Amino acid sequence: MNSSSTFSCEPNSASTLLAEPDVLVVKRHHFLGRWSHWLNVPLLLGLVLSGISIYWASPIYQHKPDPNTGNFDVAADIGIWICAHVPRQHHYASPPDWIYNHMSLGPGMLSVALRFHWLCAYLFMLHGAVYVAGLLMGGGWRSLLPRRTDLVDALRMFRSYVGCPFAKLTGRNWLHPRFNTKYSALQRAAYFSIPVAGFLSVATGWAIHKPMQLHWLAALFGGFDAARVWHFWLMWLFILFVVPHVILVFADGWDTLRGMITGWSTKAGRSGVVANE
Repeated sequence: MNSSSTFSCEPNSASTLLAEPDVLVVKRHHFLGRWSHWLNVPLLLGLVLSGISIYWASPIYQHKPDPNTGNFDVAADIGIWICAHVPRQHHYASPPDWIYNHMSLGPGMLSVALRFHWLCAYLFMLHGAVYVAGLLMGGGWRSLLPRRTDLVDALRMFRSYVGCPFAKLTGRNWLHPRFNTKYSALQRAAYFSIPVAGFLSVATGWAIHKPMQLHWLAALFGGFDAARVWHFWLMWLFILFVVPHVILVFADGWDTLRGMITGWSTKAGRSGVVANE
């Protein structure tokens, strides 16, 4: 990987290559990959909202009942704390349900949440198959494969992202690592991990749904309760991925977003085209 640097905080991807007289437009994403990418937004939102409503009926993280409130749910504890300490929440009608009312379909919605969750889950599995097909047909799978230099390169990119805001504030130039692949090492690690997390989410979901019929699957995750823990934290992995992903997309510039909409990147000099792998 080319370790030379620029004098700007702007990410050095295909979207930032300077146009030259002899140019071409670089294809970046197969249309199946783009469609499945955008379908992730409503499907993951529906899965998370309905999943937290299902969690309300049988919380994973519990403690001995509180002697005053009788509460045993850690999520309800958080809601009680919010209503006690956050302004304008002191008179909330049901503090234990604050989390469920604001971050799910609501408490007491188990039947509806289960049906909606499985509707989104079946669509999620179908859309996952479409995404994999798009990766295979468009050759995008090559861009996600880990490389031997990824650890060092990821540390360089992390240093660049952390230091860039401080450099902007102080008016200093900031060295940004260059790479000649479609994604940086950090992007590649994130984009490789999400399909793996999606597969594990589906597997743990079936282990929870059919613990007797698919007892062997539940056993792979340590049993029914352990599979629920896996499923719960995989949800948080998706949430923690989305937030920095959206921030970095906007930080990278319009061309990155346009590439996922149209499938094509900005014009790049023929002699300096970034590899599509």
